[in-house]
Amino acid sequence: MFFPVILGMVFQMSATVAQGAPANDRPLPSTCTYETAVWNVHSGSSSTFIRVSHAYAGVTSEERDPASGCTVCSEDQVRISIPALRPFSLCYKVAPKVRAVLEQAVRGNEPVHAVEGYRVVKSRGPLDGYGNRTQFSNHSFGTAIDINPEQNGLYDNCTRFGPACRLIRGGHWRPGTAGTLEPGSALVQEFSRAGFRWGGEMEGRQKDFMHFSLTGY
Repeated sequence: MFFPVILGMVFQMSATVAQGAPANDRPLPSTCTYETAVWNVHSGSSSTFIRVSHAYAGVTSEERDPASGCTVCSEDQVRISIPALRPFSLCYKVAPKVRAVLEQAVRGNEPVHAVEGYRVVKSRGPLDGYGNRTQFSNHSFGTAIDINPEQNGLYDNCTRFGPACRLIRGGHWRPGTAGTLEPGSALVQEFSRAGFRWGGEMEGRQKDFMHFSLTGY
């Protein structure tokens, strides 16, 4: 999920070595750089902006997704350009599958208007004493995408979709409208076959109808 940045700062981090070996299917970068925001639940926005730069060999367990091995480092992200869509970035491990699904959808005239991928933000996990989230989102690792957010909103208070659900990002979800993602739609099925889960079927109080990731969150 993306949130506006309201306060800037620069931070150089000395990282400890992550548990587990890094990906060995390509030459390792020498550096790890990224810019990250931190979501604050009290303000309802990102309260800090941090630029991080350190040796790639020092990537921490926090900076690496245990499910995929992808990291928050910009060096692990690849740019995807598909005609008619604004370019976006994803982790090199999942980018080929996502590109294939979206290229097929565009060729088949599926209504794909906007796609958002890699963006680093701590928007998950427990709160610290200031109301800041403490864990990176799946978007932070480049393992999640949002499709047509203006038609497939993120809702809370929504264990089951209905009038009580509260829209907190994107546009209203209206099944049956072209470009709206819903159970059984072509994109939901194709991403499921590619190993992604749809946020419209996540358990709990949120439904994120624009969202696909390896875990569904």
